[in-house]
Amino acid sequence: MTSVAEISPAESKSGPAGSRASFWTLALGSIGVVYGDIGTSPLYAFREAMTATGAGAAGVDRLNVLGVLSLILWALTVIVTVKYVLILLRTDNNGEGGTLSLLALAHKSLGRSVPVVLAIGALGAALFFGDALITPAISVLSAVEGLKLVTATLDPYVLPITIVIILGLFLIQSHGTSVVAGWFGPITLVWFAVLAVGGGRHILDDPSVMAALNPLHAVRFMLHHGVIGLVTLGAVFLAVTGAEALYADLGHFGRKPIQMAWVFVAFPALAINYLGQGALLLAHPEKIENPFFLLYPDWALLPVVILATLATIIASQAVITGAYSLTRQAIQLRLLPRMRILHTSAEHAGQIYMPGVNTLLLCGVLVLVLLFGSSSKLANAYGIAVTGTMVVTAILALIVVNRHWRWPLWAAIALIAPFLLVDAIFLGANLMKLFEGGYVPLMIAGVVMLVMRSWIKGTEIIETKARQTDLPIGLLLGQLEKKTPVLVPGTAVYLTAQPDLAPVALLHSLKHFKALHEHNVILTIRTADTPRVADEDRVEMFEVNRLFRQVTLHFGYMEEPNVPKGLLLCRKLGWKFDIMSTSFLVSRRSLKPAAKSDMHRWQRALFVYLSRNAAGATDYFHIPAGRVVEIGAQVTI
Repeated sequence: MTSVAEISPAESKSGPAGSRASFWTLALGSIGVVYGDIGTSPLYAFREAMTATGAGAAGVDRLNVLGVLSLILWALTVIVTVKYVLILLRTDNNGEGGTLSLLALAHKSLGRSVPVVLAIGALGAALFFGDALITPAISVLSAVEGLKLVTATLDPYVLPITIVIILGLFLIQSHGTSVVAGWFGPITLVWFAVLAVGGGRHILDDPSVMAALNPLHAVRFMLHHGVIGLVTLGAVFLAVTGAEALYADLGHFGRKPIQMAWVFVAFPALAINYLGQGALLLAHPEKIENPFFLLYPDWALLPVVILATLATIIASQAVITGAYSLTRQAIQLRLLPRMRILHTSAEHAGQIYMPGVNTLLLCGVLVLVLLFGSSSKLANAYGIAVTGTMVVTAILALIVVNRHWRWPLWAAIALIAPFLLVDAIFLGANLMKLFEGGYVPLMIAGVVMLVMRSWIKGTEIIETKARQTDLPIGLLLGQLEKKTPVLVPGTAVYLTAQPDLAPVALLHSLKHFKALHEHNVILTIRTADTPRVADEDRVEMFEVNRLFRQVTLHFGYMEEPNVPKGLLLCRKLGWKFDIMSTSFLVSRRSLKPAAKSDMHRWQRALFVYLSRNAAGATDYFHIPAGRVVEIGAQVTI
């Protein structure tokens, strides 16, 4: 779910020449951002798969090599090319992709909130956070490990160098990626060229390796290897990690640029490199230690290690910014509390920095690097997060194809079920590595799910209590009509999530100040099921009486709510909004433990902690601090 170079395909409308230039710019950008992760998988995928078969320096079985290569090539074809490039890129939510975009579209097509569907979507998002922690660790480690082949004296320094690179990667996040992003495409394009050249020059070592293009070798391998075949299949899946980025970055680059970049650049380069690694092993079995780096002559080894390190940094950068984007979507969909969001680019709204998320990711990645110590050990933890996310995506896609595309259920099942079956098989194969490291992404996902569940449940309890105890807005306005308090000049805007109830800030203002502004607005902010909302659909407004009007602002789940900009649109509807004569009254809840609660003690403590550390409405909704009045209220939970 990456967003480092957010360029909309609609941005270039300057004629055919401009459109062509924009298309190739987007295609080049997608090579860097979309394929950064999957493009670095040759560093470790084939090596780990062959190691799982029991291959060693003493000997490499020809049929095993052809079987593993065939599994890799057909996994790339079926999962990436067919499932993602040809099918899932068409299940977009107004041009946006990704797990939470698909979740929003599924909810919209169902016409109601279905707890099971929400839980499945939340699980997919939680698993992505596991991926976001493991990808930087395994990618950078696998690249730096190439230094051991340059000279054995650098072996003790692999871990320190990896830690330094990761620290630098996370520390520069606050400066934004706009400058670095411009290099992503060209560097990754060079990387894919190096992949193709390295693999191509060794295919002639044993041209019979081309037999791996026959899927019968993959079938034969699985039929004759039993449990070892399943273990190997889990390692083979490392070759397609990063495929989810194809779908997640749909809104940033568009369908056709992503498809073109895969068909003409990424896929051919990956296939050639894997075939070259296979031919190298058939001719030189002793090079099983690191068949990727040994594709290149000694003089090119150091430049390739440096280039590989740059490529892995790009892959890591993509998944880090993807975590920012996913978190922002989760906040908008009310799965997580509000967090501080900083924009790092004046041109691209998608380039954001979230200090809290960045700190958590940095700590998690460093722990993984120190805990596992090598890319081979980390590989055991990698597949479960990605396969789990793919299973979730397939389930949500089945709902969308059936309900949104309006395909008959049997047709939707016929289309999606084969891919769901493949994903489930890969998930089962990766679960066999549960106790060798596979528990890590499940633990991470479990923690994220607990946080989401605690936040959702706590929010529901507070809203339910508000409905039971708060005053209906209609009743309050009727009372104010009969007995109008002292009126003071200006406009007061009361933010509330429940427009049918009197805002707590309004009740406390009347109770303590015994006064009311001349103009009052009950403001509600809604998150739509679409990524973005057009300005003409942004505002709903109607006058309740001479003192009050109700305004609802609609924002897409990919947008950042900017209340002042939204209220400016009210001028077209008759209200001349002037921020200098407007006060925003916000209630700040102080949570207290209740004698009896529907939440477990630990869950309640977690919710209270999340609430206290959530970003305030002032910053989150971009309301000038000088125009805000906060009124406290105690709530038991």
